[in-house]
Amino acid sequence: MELTIAETAGFCMGVDMALHKLDNALSSLPQNACIYTLGPIIHNPQVLARYKSQGVLQTDGSLPLKAGDVVVIRAHGIPKNIQQALEAQKISIVDATCPKVKKAQILIQRQAAQNKHLLLFGERDHPEVRGLVSYAPEHTIFESLEELQNMVIDCAQTYFLAAQTTQDREIFNAIEEYLTVRVDADMTILDTICMATKDRQEEVRELSRKVEGLVVVGGKNSGNTRRLAQIAQEAGIYAVHVETADELPLAELARFKHIGLTAGASTPSWIIQDVAQVLQKVESETS
Repeated sequence: MELTIAETAGFCMGVDMALHKLDNALSSLPQNACIYTLGPIIHNPQVLARYKSQGVLQTDGSLPLKAGDVVVIRAHGIPKNIQQALEAQKISIVDATCPKVKKAQILIQRQAAQNKHLLLFGERDHPEVRGLVSYAPEHTIFESLEELQNMVIDCAQTYFLAAQTTQDREIFNAIEEYLTVRVDADMTILDTICMATKDRQEEVRELSRKVEGLVVVGGKNSGNTRRLAQIAQEAGIYAVHVETADELPLAELARFKHIGLTAGASTPSWIIQDVAQVLQKVESETS
């Protein structure tokens, strides 16, 4: 069995930056102060477990913290009202929001200030999405082109389109075409999908033309990781999404002569390496 590892597998710039900020906050934590992340810093259970063992706690921002405590805002960003509530307290805030997410928040706020209604392509329950729509009082979230097509669009309203930063670029392009043809040819389209997301998705499409099966590594609650597995499945190949090497269906994978390995943007290198080592062992046994 041959193994090909995707060049884009693993941490993106935003995740790497967020963890770097958390590490710095940990190393300079004042005595008797507690350090929190506002929700999970990233969507990877194994990374979160490591930080928990170092004393990092989580808060949802609903309860006041004591003076001197440190709160690190997660990479996905947070709703505007929660950030304002935190800023009103006598605590130290470290903003680890991904720059791409922060840019999306700013762009959405600017358009919403012009009395436009946001149409957001994203997962309703995702923390990034909850943060993005908090910057647009009038908004509608949809999760697919089909859902959008079944919605009633008020032609008297002015709309603008944006997307969760980790959404599928090809689907977004189809959504843009539908809206500009059917609703408003001059609709403002915000390009908020991260380039790192696009690169990972394109590499999976390319890999899917070369391999018989694909292993996607990352948190089960990671939207960008789930989409990588979905793209491979839509390409017609076998794809499995695992969090760790222990979850690998080795008997199933051993059937294939050539498999690929990729990972979501919040998957650390040590987990990718663990999975690769197990797969390489299978590779040597089947050669």
